[in-house]
Amino acid sequence: MKFLAIILTTVVLFLGSACQQQTEWEPVFNGENLENWETYLGTPIDGYEDLAEKATPEQVFSVTQVEGENVIRISGEVNGSLATREKFENYHLQMEFKWGENVYGNRNSGLLYHSYGSFGAGLDTWMNSHEMQLMTGNIGDSYRMGETYCEIPVRETGDGNYQYDPEGERQVFGKDGVSKIAAKSSDYENPIGEWNEIDLYCYGRQSVHVVNGETVMVNYNSGSYENGEVNPLTSGQIQIQSEGGELFIRKIEVRDIEEIPGEVLP
Repeated sequence: MKFLAIILTTVVLFLGSACQQQTEWEPVFNGENLENWETYLGTPIDGYEDLAEKATPEQVFSVTQVEGENVIRISGEVNGSLATREKFENYHLQMEFKWGENVYGNRNSGLLYHSYGSFGAGLDTWMNSHEMQLMTGNIGDSYRMGETYCEIPVRETGDGNYQYDPEGERQVFGKDGVSKIAAKSSDYENPIGEWNEIDLYCYGRQSVHVVNGETVMVNYNSGSYENGEVNPLTSGQIQIQSEGGELFIRKIEVRDIEEIPGEVLP
């Protein structure tokens, strides 16, 4: 009986330690400033070329107060990137954001992950990366920025468009694939002015997009094109886009994972 008690105690301690590890989040936004981020301003928003000429990184990316707490503000008036200096691999990222009142064309932005290379590689502004789309009406879509590659099970919805479907046929997405973008499976976006919570799970060559608690996209075989070949892409910097809509971020944090949790997979 004593031996059994020792085993049970060991199991309880192990599970307790595992649960504790799962709750150890590391903030990517320190709540005070953007000193652990780098910024880049790229092309103008169509129709707002005059604003791009005057814009400064400090104007486009800043820390302000919303509802009594410090948040990141992204003005959206010019295409630009707010990028972590650190690279991440095998992680769960959680972010809370909402739209502001200022709009320059569209309420558009994106969470770009596994970012590598130089700014400007993607659409003359952003690094090569995968994108979890944040654009209003499209939150959770998957987009290939620059020289990136992945495979997604989809169904064709007409006019060359594809939508994520866990029961669908797996297709290649990227410059040599059927498209660069795959639409999310369903819409779980909150109304403009309300906070949205998004979760990004990345492990190995797989990534999962979750919007307000609902899985809307799974990407497989993440890769990058190099010399005509596809090489595994499993890590990189994180970018947040300035792309036409004023955006506020009150939380962005990450924690290491040893697998993608089964409850978020189809």
